[in-house]
Order: sequence, then C-alpha cells, then structure tokens
Amino acid sequence: MSDSAPEPRPATAEAVPLGTGTRRWLFRPPRRHGEVDTERSVSFLELFYDLVYVVLVGQAAHTLAEDFSWRGVATFAVVFGLIWIAWLNGTLFYELHGREDGHTRSLIFVQMLLLALMAVYVGHADGDDGRTLAALYALLLALLSYQWYSVYRLDPPELRATPRRYLIVMVAGIVLIAASVPLSADARLVLWAVFVVAWSGVECAVLISWRRTPSYNVVTEPMVERFGLFLIIVLGEVVIGVVDGLSDIERSTLVTTTGLLGLAIGFGFWWNYADLVSRRMPRESGHSLATWIFAHLPLTMAVAAAGAGMVGLVEHATDHRTPASLSWLMGGSVAAMLLTLVVLLPALADYDRHPSAYKSVQTVLVVAAVVALLAGWSRPAPWLLALTLLLLLSVTWAFAFVRWLREGSLINERPAG
Repeated sequence: MSDSAPEPRPATAEAVPLGTGTRRWLFRPPRRHGEVDTERSVSFLELFYDLVYVVLVGQAAHTLAEDFSWRGVATFAVVFGLIWIAWLNGTLFYELHGREDGHTRSLIFVQMLLLALMAVYVGHADGDDGRTLAALYALLLALLSYQWYSVYRLDPPELRATPRRYLIVMVAGIVLIAASVPLSADARLVLWAVFVVAWSGVECAVLISWRRTPSYNVVTEPMVERFGLFLIIVLGEVVIGVVDGLSDIERSTLVTTTGLLGLAIGFGFWWNYADLVSRRMPRESGHSLATWIFAHLPLTMAVAAAGAGMVGLVEHATDHRTPASLSWLMGGSVAAMLLTLVVLLPALADYDRHPSAYKSVQTVLVVAAVVALLAGWSRPAPWLLALTLLLLLSVTWAFAFVRWLREGSLINERPAG
C-alpha cells in the first residue's frame, strides 16, 4: 500500500430539481456593471449573431453598388450607421452583462428575428420600405433598452448615473425613429441621419464622462476581437463585389485583372488593420475608449463602401476613365479608412511604448490618404485606379513593418501586458 495520500475526488455538481434548474437557466438576471468576465472567449452565439449583420450590410452595399450618386452614398452611410449602432448595442451588452444561459440566448434570438426582417427592407430604405424599416428598428431599440434597463435595476445606487443617461438617450432615439415612420422618404433619411450623428455624439460624451476615473476594467480581449470580426464582415463585401462584377459581364484579361486588383485592395485593408489595430488593446480611459469604439463606425463604413464600389470597378474595367462618382467613392473610401487608422492609433494602450514609430506611421497614413483622394479626383482607368490604391495600402503597411523592425519587434506581435 502506498504511503502517499489518496488523490481527492473530482468535485461533482450538486443536483437541483428540474423546475428550479429551468427557472435559473431561463430567468437568471444579467451581470451587473463591474461584473466583467475577463476570462471568457467569444462564443458561438456571438458569431451566429454577427452572421445576421452579414446580410444587413450586404443588402445595404448591394443597393449602393446600383447607385453611386451622392444620394445613394448618403443613403448608404445613414443606413450603415443604423446597422452599426444596433450591432454595437447588442455586442457591448453581451460583453458586459450577458451570460451563457437561456435568458440571454432567447433575447439575442429575438434580436436576430427583428434584424432578419429589417434586412428585407434595407435594400429600399430610401422608399416606402423605409417606413417598415423604421418601425422594426424602433422595436429593436426598445428591446435593447429593456436589456439595458434590466441591468440598471440591479446596479447599486452609486453606479446608476451613467446607465440612466444611456437609457435616456436610447429612449430619445426610439421616439426619433418612430417619429420618422409617417414622413416622406427624404425627411425620414434626414431624421435618421440626425439620430446616427446625435446618438453617436451623445453616447460618446456619456462614455467619456463615465470612464474619466475608471472604477473597474471593461476592456477585454473578446471585445477587441468582436470589433475585428465586424471588420471581417464588411471585408466580405469586397470579395462579393468582385465576384458579382466578374459574374455579370464578359470576362477578358483586363476585366479579370481589374477584379483581382480590387480584391487585393481588400487584402490591403485587412493587412493594415490586422497589424496596426487588431488584437491591440485600447486604453481604459474614457476619451481613448470612446475614440477607439466610435472610430470603427467610419472605418467599417468605408470598407463596406469600397466593397460596393468593386462591382462598378469591374463593370467599367474597359473604360478609358473611371466614372466620376465611382472614382470618388473608391478613392474616398481608401482615404477614410487610412484616416480613421490615424485616429485609432493614439487610443491604443501601447501607443506610448513606441511613440516615434506610431507618429511616423500616422504621417505616412495621412499622406497616403491625400494621394488616394487625388487618385479619385484624377479618374484614371479602373485598373490603374485599383493599382494605385493597392500600392498606397501596400506602402503604408510596408513602412509600418520597417519602423517596427527598427523598434526591435514585429507589428503583428501581441503587445506585452
């Protein structure tokens, strides 16, 4: 017989009555503010939730691909803003307060049902379908507000001030969107634009005020990953745009080459974001965190718009000059993406560790953005426009790569700490 102590038996879960266990699983309250799960990973449910946004963004991008006019671009920007705000609310709620239980799952699936119905009407949001879209969006905001309110009820009094402000803005948004239902298409789009700008601005201010002196951490790796995954969603529109363009016209060497160059622009988007921003944690302070979160709105919008432009780029591949609206869309999208990276970089937690490297990269990004706008203004042939934009994205990444090597590290390494 061995003299060593016997190994302890593994702990077993305590059995609970079926009724009690079911009630716990279905009606367990959400996590309160401060109960952040820093050890969790992105769940299958969150990935499933994001899949619905693939359809929503795809519908909006498809409509833009058919109309590159200023009105078409403005409609796309407003509708994309609505989509992104809905995604942000659903994502942050799950990150800060969600659980792996039936209550959370049920509410997310109800959201997904509403989002799927919204996707039916997104394609003609600037017409009569906009009324139904507005009504569904108001219902979605009401559901999200209920979820945030369920947390507010559980919070101790000293933590209720910020959630109360957030809820007030959400309710005001519901009223504004509901008021747009009976309006004409133009008036409705204007009211939606007011909602997107006002909601983003006010909530940004609320976040800055709340996080001025953080009492607990809210930034986690899963949250950073979710924002990166949303960029992957909009990057999918680049691939779809190229494939749709090549599928609809007669394919020649020039047409195929233009399509592949357009697809490579998507690679350039990914490479710059993946190595400069992705997996790098933002600062916990309110100003930096607000900048990091809300800069993703124009960034992802620009990438999705470029994806829509791929269809036109391929369709006009044999033209001597790119149509003006399409050329401005492509050049402007690349410029917007690069400039939002300039804004995002100082919000990163490791910005102060390599200040000279980051600042030099920011300078190159600004110069590249200006050149992208000049390329859009000059309207070269589609293949040359695509090649120029691709080279700009390649140069920005290559410059960052060299600067990080001089710092003794690689830009795609996970920052320490």
